Amino acid sequence: MKRRWPIVLVALLAATALAAWRALPYLELHGVGWIGNLRDPIGPNQPVAWEPGPTHPAPSGAKRPPNVVVILADDLGYDDLSFAGGGVVPTPSIDSIAREGVEFRAGYAGNATCAPSRAAILTGRYPTRFGFEFTPAPKAFMRLVARFSADAPRPPIYFHDREKDVPPMEQQGLPPAEITIAELLGSRGYRTLGLGKWHLGESPEMAPGAQGFDEYLGFLPGASLYLPTDDPNAVASRQDFDPIDRFLWANLPYAVRWNGSRRFAPDAYMTDYLASEAAKAIEANRNRPFFLYLAFNAPHNPLQATKADYDALPQIADHRLRVYGAMLRALDRGVGRVLEALKVNGLEDDTLVIFTSDNGGANYIGLPEINRPYRGWKMTFFEGGVHVPFFAKWPAGLPKGETFDEPVAHIDVFSTAAAAAGAPLPADRRIDGVNLIPFARGESRGAPHEALFWRSGHYRSLVADGWKLQVSERPKRTWLFHLRDDPTERTDLSAQQPEKVRALEALLAATEAEMVAPAWPSLIEGPIAIDHPLGVPDAPDDEYVYWAN
Repeated sequence: MKRRWPIVLVALLAATALAAWRALPYLELHGVGWIGNLRDPIGPNQPVAWEPGPTHPAPSGAKRPPNVVVILADDLGYDDLSFAGGGVVPTPSIDSIAREGVEFRAGYAGNATCAPSRAAILTGRYPTRFGFEFTPAPKAFMRLVARFSADAPRPPIYFHDREKDVPPMEQQGLPPAEITIAELLGSRGYRTLGLGKWHLGESPEMAPGAQGFDEYLGFLPGASLYLPTDDPNAVASRQDFDPIDRFLWANLPYAVRWNGSRRFAPDAYMTDYLASEAAKAIEANRNRPFFLYLAFNAPHNPLQATKADYDALPQIADHRLRVYGAMLRALDRGVGRVLEALKVNGLEDDTLVIFTSDNGGANYIGLPEINRPYRGWKMTFFEGGVHVPFFAKWPAGLPKGETFDEPVAHIDVFSTAAAAAGAPLPADRRIDGVNLIPFARGESRGAPHEALFWRSGHYRSLVADGWKLQVSERPKRTWLFHLRDDPTERTDLSAQQPEKVRALEALLAATEAEMVAPAWPSLIEGPIAIDHPLGVPDAPDDEYVYWAN
């Protein structure tokens, strides 16, 4: 019997080693961050030296095209700004872009999740036109979400058989054949600068430097810590009811890359760091035209704020909301720093600044009112998921304090930036976006779009002529809303208006026929309750939709 122990021991060790190897992705999910750090270590902070432009401005009389600055928030709720009288905290800097420029009141995201929206902004095309239908995510994360919620009243659906068709996450991204704003404006002599969240592919051919950016400082995945978890100046709110939040806290680094460098630590709270570096980039390029894409990760979870911002909000009793409000405070401060950099460098008048959010506020942070007055969340095509703040300011080129009520969308950023820069649109492909400048000036009348379209797997939506159609297979459901009379989608008219449903379904089908199949399939479909956030128990009569990703 004793002689058999070595054999048994070897077998146990082999089984344990095999299990550990297979579990590596799951170890990452549960806090063993050293695995990722061994693969890609994080170095100490290193100074960033933005390449300087000319030391002197162009000779007087020389025509310089306007700079273009696109500022993108992440998961910003529609009611997170004080501009319209709401907001968790005052947001005077963001509000000033609307007050001193144009507020597009019916601004729509490119998708109800972040990565496809970013693809729409940078290309001016529906992401479904080139297969970017779903947000890049690691397979292990998708499995975790499915396992975490398996006992829920409405469990997620996980498609194991599709795993073989899903490429590694770093290869899920923006196809190199697409033309980005950075490539278009770079071809016109613009210096192209990017900061913050990328989430459009991590492979070399999909990274920022291969997609037209001369310089890029930020992180490639879809989220980041704002400070180290053990930083004494950090205050956090963790949502243990949410598998996404648990995954992020267990895995996210506090790190950035500079032009494809190895990872290194920032030297400040992430939002402040990105804003400070954006201001430096503006100063370095003050004497040449530039395109600046500033993609903040705020206020995307994990909810993590500075102690100073948290302490400045003692009037907010709820800890989670107070942390979130502190993050918004930092975001507004960051936007203000960028606007101030334009001003002190004499660039304010002839810079087109566009501010928007990639999608609406997320249900999984557990805050019920962030998308007020709209229903729905990120990961739904209800207004709470896709109706986003959309402001543009250009003192030399746009009126001040104007509003525009017809629907516009992220796809319009590309064409608008191109028109401001005097760059002809690509002639070899369909550009879905429209130049909004003549509409903002009152030179063009009517609606810029016949319709706006969204698709995520089985779930599709269309806005046309004041109507909104949503069609879902899970549940088998059609919603019809008349947005001009019912902008908050309270009254479903699908049963009363069958002819309108059929007409919009035909338009939806015709639009969808122009799109292509997803570049990779969705692995999971998860239920999203329309009228309450995660953390609130589901009820049998909840309206919901299964979101595919």
